[in-house]
Amino acid sequence: MKKTVTTLADGRELIYYDSADDTVRDAVDPRPLDAVSTSSEIRRDPLLGDSVAIASHRQGRTYHPPADECPLCPSREGRHSEIPDTEYDVAVFENRFPSLAGDSGRCEVVCFTSDHDVSFAGLSEEQAALVLEAWTDRTADLAELPQVAQVFCFENRGAEIGVTLGHPHGQIYGYPFVTPRTEQMFRSMESHRAGTGRNLFDDVVARELADGERVVLEGEHWVAFVPYAAHWPYEVHLHPRRRVPDLRELDEAARTEFPQVYLELLRRFDRIFGPGEPPTPYISAWHQAPFRAPGREEFALHLELFTIRRTSGKLKFLAGSESGMNVFINDVPPEAAAQRLREVASE
Repeated sequence: MKKTVTTLADGRELIYYDSADDTVRDAVDPRPLDAVSTSSEIRRDPLLGDSVAIASHRQGRTYHPPADECPLCPSREGRHSEIPDTEYDVAVFENRFPSLAGDSGRCEVVCFTSDHDVSFAGLSEEQAALVLEAWTDRTADLAELPQVAQVFCFENRGAEIGVTLGHPHGQIYGYPFVTPRTEQMFRSMESHRAGTGRNLFDDVVARELADGERVVLEGEHWVAFVPYAAHWPYEVHLHPRRRVPDLRELDEAARTEFPQVYLELLRRFDRIFGPGEPPTPYISAWHQAPFRAPGREEFALHLELFTIRRTSGKLKFLAGSESGMNVFINDVPPEAAAQRLREVASE
């Protein structure tokens, strides 16, 4: 992998990740851009104890542009985008409309490919491996920033999820605090250790492997299963068999196998609801240990992949119980979801 760091016209960082070591990236961004101005601030909720990012400047962000005006496509034929070069393998840049900025953290956009019309599931294993390298490298770099406590790499896919740009891309958030989901996992992890003397994540994976009913697929170095208490209609957790706290500590064997397993999962998601259905909307989210949290080595890196579509033409909405009280109600039994995801392997 070759990494090339440059800047856009307004001073934001742009990073190219290329498979070929001899690739030259010297294109200059000629756009007359004003400096990025943000109003991001973090406010603490005194009742719940969590944090909310207030970012009013995001109201003006790019919203569903036509394909020939996509800001994530490479710059070609006199049209200049966020990527100055005429093609790229993987590109990462600071978001022009960040939810978190400055002392409040950092937001980046990850462009998986220069091909506007492909999805992550349509990437080759080599391309997916390069995205994994980019996620890992960004995690390592952001770990060095004093204002970043935790890194979250994720992809929102589909208009139903709220995606405003059709180009295949994801995002990376560098939070200035430990997120509520992660804090809850730490509390559960610590309670389990105190009660049993064992690691919670190890026991969860071992239980699913022993039961087998919710396992979707297994590799030599990864295992994917629908969790026992899945919140979403179709939800899969992907764990490396060797527990590590974050992407930086995956060994070479796990890195090599990851594209095979992950691409297969994504392709199965697109087949859940049968032929003729539009692509399945999903969120794919890496859970990594906070950088400076006590007990971080006990945390287990894993990816959570889920869709808000519960059946053909119907979405799972977060209504009263979910939004008001954070109590999820799932219409699809996890065992049935796992069975369906196993069935579509051969379709």
